[in-house]
Amino acid sequence: MAFNLAIFKTRALSAIIFAAIMIGGLVYNQWTFLVLFAVINFGCWWEFHRLMEKIEPTYKDLPNLLRYTMMLIGFAYMLYMSNPFMYPIGKWNLHDLGGYFLIAMASLLLVGIVLFYKKITFNNILSLVAGFLYISLSWGLMIKLRGRVNPYEQVDAGWLIPVILIASIWVNDTMAYIMGSIFGKRPLSSISPKKTWEGTISGVILAVLVVSYGGHALFQLPFRLLILVSFLSSVMGTLGDLFESKLKRMAGVKDSGSMMPGHGGFLDRFDSLLIATPYVWLFVDMFLS
Repeated sequence: MAFNLAIFKTRALSAIIFAAIMIGGLVYNQWTFLVLFAVINFGCWWEFHRLMEKIEPTYKDLPNLLRYTMMLIGFAYMLYMSNPFMYPIGKWNLHDLGGYFLIAMASLLLVGIVLFYKKITFNNILSLVAGFLYISLSWGLMIKLRGRVNPYEQVDAGWLIPVILIASIWVNDTMAYIMGSIFGKRPLSSISPKKTWEGTISGVILAVLVVSYGGHALFQLPFRLLILVSFLSSVMGTLGDLFESKLKRMAGVKDSGSMMPGHGGFLDRFDSLLIATPYVWLFVDMFLS
């Protein structure tokens, strides 16, 4: 394929802007982190609805009330998973407010199902539940990871695990692409023919090495933690990429959306993170409590 300078400039500029927004939202404080992933949550849901309309014909008849309510349920769950020491309104913390909001939205969803039961199918309901498990569950657990900080400590280091997780996926994706382009011969899966075993294995190994040594040098974090989190993130992130590729193939589309010029949509950008996050959270919750 011939090199196109205009396309390269567009992709490079959008990638720089995207990286700046991500880094700022990730590390500034818990509020910017929440806002960042709230936007990502709604963006992913919007694209998920569009994909499901192409995969399941009856999904087009699903009332907007149920679609938007499910998106708000996901957002309410994210608020519920927030640090209990975040107080936006007087004595009301965000965790409690999220719980009340979650109950209200769940009640509205049930009312909507009763009102529109003639317009929806059981598959529609399963799709909404699957969307929550795929999208909002992951972002809620990401918020939970960010909230792992002692409120009595002066230094807020709750962003470290999310940053390690995201950095592992970014390094893995980049190295897998480069090494696969150079040495790749055996396709990893028919779902994504451009991925190779050589690129995938190289990406995981290099991600573990770069993140482990980089994290230890920059933040003095233990090697064992860095190795396990980076390995888990890379492997599950690759599966997340394949899963979203399968969804797009079922829908017959190349990209899930057009959020980033030259890079695709929200699901295209965060597919790896959606699958990797629950596994990293489970590891952290079990072994770092």
